[in-house]
Amino acid sequence: MKIACIGGGPASLYFALLAKKRLPSAEIDVYEQNKPDDTFGWGVVFSDETLGKFGDADAESYAEIRRNFAYWTDIDTFYGGAKTVSTGHGFCGLARVKLLQILHDRCIQVGVRVHYQHPIEDIDGLKKTHDLVVAADGVNSKVRDRFAASFQPDLDWRKCKFAWFGTTKRMTAFTFVFLPTQWGLFQVHAYPFDSTRGTWIVECREETWRKAGLDKLDEQASARFCEELFAEHLAGEKLLINRSIWRTFPTIRCGSWRHENVVLLGDAAHTAHFSIGSGTKLAMEDSIALADAVVANSGDVPAALAAYEDARRIDVLKVQRAAQTSLEWFENSERYLGQSPERFVFNLMTRSKRITYDNLRLRDPEFVARVEAVVAREEGSDRAAEPAFLPFETRGLRLPNRVVVSPMCQYSAVEGTPTDWHFVHLGSRAVGGAGLVFTEMTNVSPEGRISPGCAGIWNDEQQHAWARIVAFVHEHSAAKIGLQLAHAGRKGSCSRPWEGDAPLTEGGWQTLGPSADPFRADWPAPRAMTEGDMAVVREQFVAGARRALAAGFDVLELHMAHGYLLSSFLSPLSNRRTDAWGGSLENRMRFPLEVIAAVRAVWTRPLFVRLSATDWFDDEDRGFTLDEAVQVARALREAGVDVLDVSSAGNVPESKPQYGRMYQVPFADRIRHEVGMPVMAVGGIAGVDHVNTIVAAGRADLGAIARAHLADPYLTLREANERRVETFAWPPQYLAARRG
Repeated sequence: MKIACIGGGPASLYFALLAKKRLPSAEIDVYEQNKPDDTFGWGVVFSDETLGKFGDADAESYAEIRRNFAYWTDIDTFYGGAKTVSTGHGFCGLARVKLLQILHDRCIQVGVRVHYQHPIEDIDGLKKTHDLVVAADGVNSKVRDRFAASFQPDLDWRKCKFAWFGTTKRMTAFTFVFLPTQWGLFQVHAYPFDSTRGTWIVECREETWRKAGLDKLDEQASARFCEELFAEHLAGEKLLINRSIWRTFPTIRCGSWRHENVVLLGDAAHTAHFSIGSGTKLAMEDSIALADAVVANSGDVPAALAAYEDARRIDVLKVQRAAQTSLEWFENSERYLGQSPERFVFNLMTRSKRITYDNLRLRDPEFVARVEAVVAREEGSDRAAEPAFLPFETRGLRLPNRVVVSPMCQYSAVEGTPTDWHFVHLGSRAVGGAGLVFTEMTNVSPEGRISPGCAGIWNDEQQHAWARIVAFVHEHSAAKIGLQLAHAGRKGSCSRPWEGDAPLTEGGWQTLGPSADPFRADWPAPRAMTEGDMAVVREQFVAGARRALAAGFDVLELHMAHGYLLSSFLSPLSNRRTDAWGGSLENRMRFPLEVIAAVRAVWTRPLFVRLSATDWFDDEDRGFTLDEAVQVARALREAGVDVLDVSSAGNVPESKPQYGRMYQVPFADRIRHEVGMPVMAVGGIAGVDHVNTIVAAGRADLGAIARAHLADPYLTLREANERRVETFAWPPQYLAARRG
């Protein structure tokens, strides 16, 4: 077998080494356009998990890598005039040039031919003369560009500039520095890679970089500028340069990593932001997987490349998602500068969502205890507790904790009237310990339902049935209960999910929408609402709010999300009107704001609104955007909304949400900090650990949990018991199960 590897970085060298070891008869050549000691960057970082994989793949290089490692367990963060230390993390790093030397030497030992100062100009010719071409030619991959039609690359150039310096400063910890300046915030990611040197990456928003005049400085002048800027933190030591030019980080994703007998490896195929230290890790893990696939499918290159991509794509996607969340945190870190040092550092360390409250407490219980004390004090509690179990107050209402049962349609009402199913469903979750329990989406009219099984609050019978449930919750639990008030709009007149979840063929009704466009092409079209229709629906919301008040609900939430009526007015994808109710954002939010104002006039208790913060399109300017959600949130705050429940999508079926743990929390986070109002986060929140993380970091004030509450109505009670939360209010009937 004849293999050509383009690029002399860790990915290429490591693959060549592993493949040659296992296929001794293979002819393997590595082609690098630069000199042997030319390398961008200074140090690389690995985790214990990655090291274990290296040991299994090639014991000799693994042993040599370990002999050259610098080890540390602490993270030092300089912020707000204070140094905050967290320990128990476990890192190891080494000089990038040393890693390349180790891999190069092993390649020579096993018989790989390595050619330096040998650029490949004829990629098509190389394809013809070799069985396999491995393109590990980095972020600016010429091979990826040459076969772009097959690889389908997507390059997302981000908002920060960074320069990768070395330093003579001796460090014993992963070091972050956040330095506000007259131009904006500068931040440093730094770590040791041997006993005398370290990596010192300086990063800032592009607008800050320009204001500081760094766009006009050369490499040497930039280094001197940063030396002066961080003189206190460098303690007289120098910054070293090695192609330390200012760069913009691209998040690279490819639709495919293979084209005929050509395959992409490492940064050529995908990138992960340096803030989680995974670029070299991903590249070398790619190498292991590709070598495994080539050996397992010897002689069948297409099968080998397909197996490689199948084996790696999900793992890479997970890392990229975490890296993207971390990247975006650093892009927007300036919004957190008002936080106390302990809370800021907790926010920093949980930014990617891979580390959560429970995980951090295992690593560094003393630090988390300090965070708990600060959060409790800042949230107005007279005694420290896990953040999820702190009370929350709004408009005179006090919730006993921050865990919320999210609205979940049960499709089990009879003519809109809740039944014993709802009584047990909601009552058990209130007894189960959540601080606030929401009803399912409850509709203001028969025509406002999603399905014939959906609940309503348009008549006395329904109001009395709800009052019975409310009375039980108040009598037998410490929970508060809220009603989610809604109109399904063009997504109504459908069957229940277990009956097809499609437009009714019998017994349906005329739906309403801002425009006469159906939700799906094969669905019945709604009637475009007239101003008279709007007046009727507005009064139906007011009537529903009055009935909710009479039924004794503590909280009212208006549903302006997921493509239901009020939400569909906000999105330009569902609102195509050309009159005063469509077009500009000001016009699109006019009707929802009128409904809010009318309801606020009769509802004197806490008012929540659930908002879809984005329509989830790759084109950030298409549909309802997060920028627009921030503007809507400001208008809702001014209209008297107390808490914004931040969700996403639902206006059109073409939306592409990127699901995952706590995947919608960044939307709530941005609105909370930019608008300055309390928010409730929802979406992939699995339990109390996640709520603790969200609240402690200051990303949201409440955490709404849906599916986990379906599986475990007593989720909060069970967690309080396991965590021995002294402040938790137990139902007296269940005290025998309480742990001491």
